[in-house]
Amino acid sequence: MIPQRTGRQGGSRVSETEKITINLGAVDLGKIDLLVDQGLYSNRADLIRTAIRRQLEQHADVVDQTVSRRHMAVGVLMWSASDLEAHKARGEKLRLGVVGMLILSSDVSAELASATIESIDVFGSFRASSEVKAALASRVHQLTKLPRRGSREEE
Repeated sequence: MIPQRTGRQGGSRVSETEKITINLGAVDLGKIDLLVDQGLYSNRADLIRTAIRRQLEQHADVVDQTVSRRHMAVGVLMWSASDLEAHKARGEKLRLGVVGMLILSSDVSAELASATIESIDVFGSFRASSEVKAALASRVHQLTKLPRRGSREEE
């Protein structure tokens, strides 16, 4: 079972969706439009989201095993300055790993983040101020564009 975590929202609304862009061939796009026209899907995005969810369900065991092995959280994690201050007071350095979205709230300074965060691994989206991102740049591994296994890029 994958641990599902949603960080504190602090009263602010956090969008859990991200926009992506894909390139499709004309024939595939035409088939999608035909299925939308026939009423099987409400629009192109509905078909694409449905197809993605089916693929994720099909490979759920791989996700579960990897998340468990890497000790990662799944969901939206939000860390505030008070959360980080508590770890700093205990002398702890954090290794943050998330599949989903990691948010360092706007009250987190670059100095505090640097003092408390050892590393960040994100499969998905990482949100923080530009100052915090710059301070943590060498510690952040945003894993959104990985080479395929066995490809020459991986070497």
